[in-house]
Amino acid sequence: MESRRFTATTQDGKRGRVAIPVPFDPDEAWGAKPVHHVTGTVAGCDVRATVEGGRIVMGPTWGRDRGIGPGRLVDVVLVPEGPQRGDLAPDLAAALDADPAAGAFFDSLAQFYRRAYLRWIDGTKRRPEERARRIAYVVELLGEGVKERP
Repeated sequence: MESRRFTATTQDGKRGRVAIPVPFDPDEAWGAKPVHHVTGTVAGCDVRATVEGGRIVMGPTWGRDRGIGPGRLVDVVLVPEGPQRGDLAPDLAAALDADPAAGAFFDSLAQFYRRAYLRWIDGTKRRPEERARRIAYVVELLGEGVKERP
């Protein structure tokens, strides 16, 4: 996935938080998702955040510790976090495409949960029949909105 670079003026995010408007549509840039989990930098400081409502919101501690408050012009670099649909093995990608609800839920998960599912599936490299069974089980869980395997 390609990174996006831009300059923005920080805004008051209410309750001490710092909001940074995102001047592009992340659905167009990175594919439609309910929530875009991103990583990158703001004013040279590492960030992990979600893009919601056309902005990212950083907590009060983040802004205070970095001396970044509302009204400051900052350089921003954002890239989608963790494994994306285009990074998946063809068999898993096809299974998620076949079940749109499961695919959409997978896309909305934070990288921790996506990677946990992928590690469990990839643990079957020498047993293709087990891999297929695990993929079916994961798609079933995702379709039910389960973040992690029981």
